[in-house]
Order: sequence, then structure tokens, then C-alpha cells
Amino acid sequence: MSALVCLGRRTVTGMIGTSGRQFVDWSGDYRLFSRPGRFRADRLFDVVRAALVDELDKEAPLVVAIDDSHLPKAGKKTFGVSWRRDPHKPHFMTGFLRAQRILQISAAIPSASGPGGARMVPIDFCHAPTPQKPRASSAPTAWANYRKQKELTNISRTGAKRISRLREALDQEQQAKRDLIVTADGQFTNGTVLKNLPERTTLIGRVRKDTRLHFLPEAKVRTRGRAPSYGAPAPTPEALLRDSSVPWQRETVWAAGRTHECRFKTLSPLRWRAAGEKLDLRLVVIAPLAYRPKKGSRLLYREPAYLIATDPNLSIADLIQSYVWRWDIEVNFRDEKQLLGVGQAQVRNAPSVERVPQLIVAAYAMLLLAAHRVFGAGGVPDLLPAPKWRRGTPRRASTQSLINHLRAELWGQALGVNNNFSGFVPGGPGHTKPEKLLPHLSSAVLYAA
Repeated sequence: MSALVCLGRRTVTGMIGTSGRQFVDWSGDYRLFSRPGRFRADRLFDVVRAALVDELDKEAPLVVAIDDSHLPKAGKKTFGVSWRRDPHKPHFMTGFLRAQRILQISAAIPSASGPGGARMVPIDFCHAPTPQKPRASSAPTAWANYRKQKELTNISRTGAKRISRLREALDQEQQAKRDLIVTADGQFTNGTVLKNLPERTTLIGRVRKDTRLHFLPEAKVRTRGRAPSYGAPAPTPEALLRDSSVPWQRETVWAAGRTHECRFKTLSPLRWRAAGEKLDLRLVVIAPLAYRPKKGSRLLYREPAYLIATDPNLSIADLIQSYVWRWDIEVNFRDEKQLLGVGQAQVRNAPSVERVPQLIVAAYAMLLLAAHRVFGAGGVPDLLPAPKWRRGTPRRASTQSLINHLRAELWGQALGVNNNFSGFVPGGPGHTKPEKLLPHLSSAVLYAA
């Protein structure tokens, strides 16, 4: 609870002070994260995942998104911190930052049975460090061990293991009949992940525009030799996009708060050498979406999307809509870093570096799940009146509004504010002369951003 409503940095001492325990022995709080056997993040996320699956229809698949991110860290002695490429630098300049790498899986809670939005809730979060590179003068055994550890800690290999663990957890929770749909970007659409997909699991991922695909081999009677696994070369995704002989099809999807008519081309079944000779794929090319930056400006176009799915029988509507929902995991990363301060804890040893962020992300997931149960898919908390500059009703509750609502429930009475918050802040003066403004404690605490 302190990780959610803390007003300062989300350090261990900040959470201790928020819970009013700053005048007692604090060593037990640090041992909670640093000692083995006292904290198991998998148990926390198992509770979140089981509660989230209960919110879905019995026949609905579980749609998840997998992605990695970086938590900036300046300390040179913190476990798992190394130099990473800075994604915030412009594309024409390569930048670096010291950070720890994390891997997250978020599951979607749809707001409607048809085309509609969804909210991603984290159900898995782990630290994915890379081994430290030895010196050039190190012994050959040190370099051999480094190469072996680098291969074992590859982010694609780690992602494949977490996907398999998720499938096993669903099977153990009497969800063996529920399909699992995993959406990923190009980083996880490779042979390492595709060749290790568990049963009843579909991967939807982006591929390059020049990916070389093949049709299935023709059924011919062969008396000698091995039967071919790949047929004639298929058009590349870019070639299919430019092929005027293949007509565009249309499908309605929900994106950016409203429905859109999405134009696409598809081709199946296909095979890709990176995915192996036994996996049939479907290729989907989505046309660029036109938009206007402002009213009256000329139309601009985004980049086309090239997707593959490991289940050729999956409907196009579900395929495209599931991948559009994937964007919300980026919203999870933004909220975790900017609002909840994931990565701000000043801890160094290996268990604490991983477990403190896991605790905060698990609390964040429980907050989103509790808000869905109380306010519904599109519900917005109404305990605090909206600021004057906010016009209209938001499409859904933001994470900051949920945190403010939680603060009002926890601290409202302690601040001397009644349950009815309407009008608890005095209105503006009726004249235009400047006046000396005094700090208002309730507004400062309950509307803190």
C-alpha cells in the first residue's frame, strides 16, 4: 500500500516512512528483500493472474503482451546494471545509459465482447541481467564461461521460458482449454521463441519487410530422398503490400479510443525457416493509417505493419485486435517508471535489485485489477471532484486518478475531510485583485501528481 500512495521517491525508506514505521527498527524491511525464502514474487503475480482470468469469459482466450525495458541506474556496483542502448536518443545518434534490464508480461482485460478497448495488467515481472564482460587479458576459461552465460541469459530465451511457465500455470489452474495468445514485437519474433512455443499457444509478432517466406511443399509422390519441407518462395511482406493484384480487405478494430476501418492483406499457410519446418504461419500486412496532427492539416501516414501468426485458423479480427492491444504494455512501463518510481530504490545486492521493483509492480497490478472490479471496464472514480480544467468524461481511469482516489480513501478522514469531497476546496474570489494564497493541505496531498 505504501508503494502506491508514497509522495516521495519509491525507496525502501520512503515506503517505511509512508506506513509510519520510521521510528522502529528497519532492518527487517531490508531483510524481506535481501534474504532468500522471505519474498516470492511469483506467488504475488499468481494471485493477480488467477483473479484476472476469472474476469474473462469461459471461452475467451488469454491475450498477453511480452516486452522488455530498462530501469536507469547510475551506481556502478549495483547487481545486473550495465551499459545499454538509450532508446530516447534520436535515430541518427547512438546513445548509451547504465540501466538494468527487466522483462514483463501483461494480460489484457477486454472492455467488451466485440471490437473494444482493453487494459493491460502486469502478471509477470522479472530481472533479466546480462553477464559482466571479462577483461581482454582474462583467461580463456573466463571468456568461455562468459559466452555460455551470455547465451543462457539471452532475452529471447528468457522470454520463451516465461511464456512456457505461463502456459504451465494456466494448465495447473484448470485452464487447460483456454487458449493463450502472445503478442510481441520483432525482438521476440525469432526462432528461439517460435521453436519453443508450448501447446495451445499462439504468437503474433512483427517481422521485417524483407522476410523470406515459403509456401507449403506440393504433395508429390517421391520414391527416393527426403520429402521437402518448404515449397516455392512466397512474396515478402513488402512485395505483398505493393502487389496490386491482391485486393485489400477491411476489418473493424478498436484503437485510440474509437473504431477504425483497418485495411489489410493476408496470405496463408506459409512457412519460415527461422520458425522451423513444422510450424505453419499466416502473414498479415496492415496498410498505413492516415491521420491529421491538427484540424485542417494535410493527411500523414504511419508505417505499415507486417505481422505473422502461428495459428493460420485464428480469425483476422481477433489477430489484429489482439496486436493493437499490445500497445498498452508501453503504458504500463510509463506508469511504473514515472508514477510509481520503479527502479528508484537504492539497493545493490542481487535479490533486492529484483524484488523491490517486483513488489511495486505487483501492487500496481492489484490496483488496476481492483479498479476494474469496483468501477468496471470504463468506470472512473468519482470520490474526488475533477479539476476545473478537465472537460468531459475520460475514456477510462488513469493510474494517477486511481492513486489519488486511494489516497482520499486512506487519508481523507485523517486530514479532516468528510466523505463528501464536493466543495472541500474553497472557490476562487469574486474580484480580480491579487490575493495572498495559502497552501491547502488536502489539495496538496490528494491531488499530488
